[in-house]
Amino acid sequence: MPPVDAAPAPSGPVRDTRPSFALLGSLQVTLIFTLAAVAVPLPEIGRCFGLAREELILLSAAYGLTFAGLLLFGGRLADRYGGRRTLLAGLLLFGAASAAVPLAPGYATLLTARFAQGAGAALVAPAAMAVLRTLFPEPPAYRRAVAAWGGLSVLGATAGTLLSGVVSALLSWRWALAAPLAVTASALPLVPRLLPADGPRVRAARRPRPDVPGALLATAGIVSVSYGLVLTDARPWTSGRVLGPLLAGGVLLAVFVGVERRAADPLLPPGFLRDGRRALGLVATALTAAGTSTVFVLLSLHLQQERNWSALCASAAFVPFAAALLVSGRAAGRLVARYGPAAVTGGGLAAGAAGLGLLALTGLDDGVPYGYGVLPGLVLLPAGAAAAFAGAAVLATDRVPAARTGLAGGVHNTAMEVGPTVVFALLLATGGDRASLASAAGLFALAAPLLRLARS
Repeated sequence: MPPVDAAPAPSGPVRDTRPSFALLGSLQVTLIFTLAAVAVPLPEIGRCFGLAREELILLSAAYGLTFAGLLLFGGRLADRYGGRRTLLAGLLLFGAASAAVPLAPGYATLLTARFAQGAGAALVAPAAMAVLRTLFPEPPAYRRAVAAWGGLSVLGATAGTLLSGVVSALLSWRWALAAPLAVTASALPLVPRLLPADGPRVRAARRPRPDVPGALLATAGIVSVSYGLVLTDARPWTSGRVLGPLLAGGVLLAVFVGVERRAADPLLPPGFLRDGRRALGLVATALTAAGTSTVFVLLSLHLQQERNWSALCASAAFVPFAAALLVSGRAAGRLVARYGPAAVTGGGLAAGAAGLGLLALTGLDDGVPYGYGVLPGLVLLPAGAAAAFAGAAVLATDRVPAARTGLAGGVHNTAMEVGPTVVFALLLATGGDRASLASAAGLFALAAPLLRLARS
């Protein structure tokens, strides 16, 4: 019998992995696109349904709450039942919910559909990384694939901000939120054709049992804490509506830790985060996601509210961001192969700190033209972020046995989803928008030298 941690073998020869990688990558981009796409048309949705500010905040956060809360469970399901099976199940749920979003007749239906979308995404994201391990069983090839994978999430966030603004301005918010359905409908028939079946080694390996109590506690705890942090946008930290979810979530997560210590097959094995390289990779992922999300939110609001730009023009302002991201993302894989993931992540964080610093200095000044007040930081930040994401993805998933690839994907995506919620709320607590950007730059600058510890 082959070893448990051997890479799963494809059911047949895979001559060209590029179409398969393109399919998986497009799904990952779509998952993050769906997270970001609601931000720009949110005011229009509020006017359509007559929503209060707190209802808009909850609608904005709904997808991310279930996405982040269920990722660990989704990763363990991928390890137990196989990446392709779990991916197909997640796509079916994600697609059904995506069909309900643009057709929603009212707020309750739209909110429920966004929650369901997040649950489907929590199955797809870690399962896609498990299939990625099957496609690239050799460590050097897998490292290159993961480095390329690392930049897909911020690409999806950028695409969501750009396209949703354009489509909302030209058509309506319903068309802007219909893109995930189109991608899912196109992807479903391609999955059995392009992705290898879950081979006998996956079935023969010792499968982790679904840790349902741990999944419920982790999901409830993450959702509760995240919801409390999201509400700090509209209420003070001392408000009962904020403190209640934060305290409840803290208690649930503490109980989760206690339950996991006694579980036969814990949702998150105790030693999984003791690897220093993996921990630093996850921290870098969370910080990079938080920094880019902070810029998207604060700069979009500044351009529309302070400079009176239209939603279409505000979306167009991020075109250079997307271009720099694509260029840097294409180079990141080669840089990781040449200099190592730790060095590339540290360099990316340093460049990102410089970009955030420039935006803090001049990006929010009304009298400073976009060309030299906003643009330099808006190019330097994504160039660094793409490199940091690529290197951090390798650090977070390197040295992981194949039987835990889904778990690694779930943990990595959890850092990417929870990081922006937690760090963004803390940044906003530092003061105004300028102070938030300066604080984010400081965090990047402090984290960059720590990556030297991961080079061993």
